[in-house]
Amino acid sequence: MAALGWLTPRRRSATARSVLAGEASAEAARKSSQELEELTPAPELSGDAEEPAFPVLGDVRAAAFFDLDNTVMQGAAIFHFGRGLYKRKFFESRDLYRFAWQQAWFRLAGIEDPEHMQDARDSALSIVKGHRVAELMSIGEEIYDEYMAERIWPGTRALAQAHLDAGQKVWLVTAAPVEIATVIARRLGLTGALGTVAESVDGVYTGKLVGEPLHGPAKAEAVRALATAEDLDLTRCAAYSDSHNDIPMLSLVGHPYAINPDTKLRKHARQLDWRLRDYRTARKAAKVGIPAAAGVGAVAGGTAAAIALHRRRR
Repeated sequence: MAALGWLTPRRRSATARSVLAGEASAEAARKSSQELEELTPAPELSGDAEEPAFPVLGDVRAAAFFDLDNTVMQGAAIFHFGRGLYKRKFFESRDLYRFAWQQAWFRLAGIEDPEHMQDARDSALSIVKGHRVAELMSIGEEIYDEYMAERIWPGTRALAQAHLDAGQKVWLVTAAPVEIATVIARRLGLTGALGTVAESVDGVYTGKLVGEPLHGPAKAEAVRALATAEDLDLTRCAAYSDSHNDIPMLSLVGHPYAINPDTKLRKHARQLDWRLRDYRTARKAAKVGIPAAAGVGAVAGGTAAAIALHRRRR
């Protein structure tokens, strides 16, 4: 997928790979949303509901951008996707444990460890290499029903619906593969998704990425590219996230929201007077630094096993 020439001169530095990842994700998101528009009738707006001050009804130059993991959905989408692939014999149990440990480390440590990030990326790419894009999309639909549908935060879903009801577009922005992100966006009735783009040739994954994972600064680049292509005014747009890693994206828009925020984002949001929403239980909210990246039930068990395995190997 070729890089796009959408971006205007930037007011901050960004790596070439971040820009490439962002532009590729924006291109994929626009293509998928256009296909969805052809299949979906325009929603009817309720005439008897009281018009909220925000979002502004009919402001088509405004849009909303939602992080996925622990913002829209409890846990990490890529981990739930991995569980589904494991169930379908895509890889062995030791790979699931390693995958669980990588997710737990990222959420518990609250930092981007380059070695863990590289390992997670290589693991995911090796799993899908040689498989068809259409196959992963079909499996993604099944995995959504099995592991993800019941983990959607109702509060965040309502925020997204408010933007849709105002006639605005709503996009997911996630480091998860753009294919699974697109499935989730479609099932939630959203406009589309910006996600990590894996290279494919003739509909088959090559095992390489276009740019880098859509994470941190790359998310901001994707939003910037999409806003340029869609003629959006970012000062009128909103962004929602739980993670301090998404501060670059949140800082782009005029209406940033901290949703189920981690400790660093909560502190940052309070300093800048950003709006906060916490939809976790009191117990989970007290553990702000440890969001449920490993989910509950079977996911928690898998993560615990992974941590135990890691400790035994040390």
